Amino acid sequence: MLAGFIKSPLSQKRLTQDSVELYCEAIGNPIPEIQWWFEGNDPNETYAQLWDGARQDRVKINATYNLHSTSTISIANLTSDDSGMYECRASNDPDRNHLSKSPKVKWIRSQANVFVIERPEIATQVSESSGKLTLSCNVSTPQLAITGHKWMHGEKVLLQDEGTSAFTSYTINGKREEHSGIYECVYEANPQIRGQVNISVAPQVVAYKKSEHGNEGDTGVLVCKNPSFPAVTTWSWHKSGHGLLENASGRYIIKSSGNKTELRILKLDIEQDTGDYFCNGTNSFGTGDATVNLRVRSRLAALWPFLGIVAEVLVLVTIIFIYEKRRKPDEVPDEGSSSHVSASVLSPAVSRSWCPGQPQCPERGTPGDPGLEKR
Repeated sequence: MLAGFIKSPLSQKRLTQDSVELYCEAIGNPIPEIQWWFEGNDPNETYAQLWDGARQDRVKINATYNLHSTSTISIANLTSDDSGMYECRASNDPDRNHLSKSPKVKWIRSQANVFVIERPEIATQVSESSGKLTLSCNVSTPQLAITGHKWMHGEKVLLQDEGTSAFTSYTINGKREEHSGIYECVYEANPQIRGQVNISVAPQVVAYKKSEHGNEGDTGVLVCKNPSFPAVTTWSWHKSGHGLLENASGRYIIKSSGNKTELRILKLDIEQDTGDYFCNGTNSFGTGDATVNLRVRSRLAALWPFLGIVAEVLVLVTIIFIYEKRRKPDEVPDEGSSSHVSASVLSPAVSRSWCPGQPQCPERGTPGDPGLEKR
């Protein structure tokens, strides 16, 4: 089966310093090979094949050959010389690359134009007044028709309109330190025009936890971070009464990357390591620091609640034992009262059988005596 395109590259407009990507897909049996060729706008320029890594490594070509052929060419950091005709060629003829024999089937071709337009200059400004920040962009001599504006912070759209002016602005309520970061003003045109507005401040360093606890002999970990822009370029750690902490000391390990720093203290000691630690971050706009308090506990600290409960139980048992010991001798009856009580609780019939002839025994035949009536 002869080669054929199922997806062809599309013409595009781009600004200088942007990047462009073209895609091509072909089928056939056997699976066809895909090549990329370029012809510039110069009338005397002819087609030249493009290779991966061409134009000072700005050209990248990725191809896959599975059930069919796919290929993508991307060009970074565009210049005006990148404008021209880009051609995707496909062929599955066995002699397609033979140096002396002509292929029986010519290469099939699909073309796309890339127009690289000079990027217009954008003047940006950040002004602060009455607790408000005003970000503004102004395109000088716009060459493209503007159909709207957008203000963005990361992927979030902050403001959008359909104005056609070369000037656009966005107002933020709050202080500069609270809203640092990278903002973009986007002009809706073909292609889009983007400007970058930076709100830059000195590091606003904060401790991950203001107070940390560790057990004696364990490894303590203290962390600080900087949520502001730009990132910290230099981190350092100090301890109250000790001075600068360094990795070379042996017990301290400092790991810092961008907007985060971490201090690890090996084999915590109650006497040496308890106290305040200061993390300091520096960038081109100034410095900032934060304090972390470290408390080192004894290894037996975890047993203290249990030992307290055991002590309370022992005290309670002792009190009960003493109370019972003092109460029992007072309540033990003597011999006389014991026999009297025992006799008094016996039934009259039984009592009479024990004390015949005694004065206190009831007379035999007393009216109402249930024992007499039964006899």
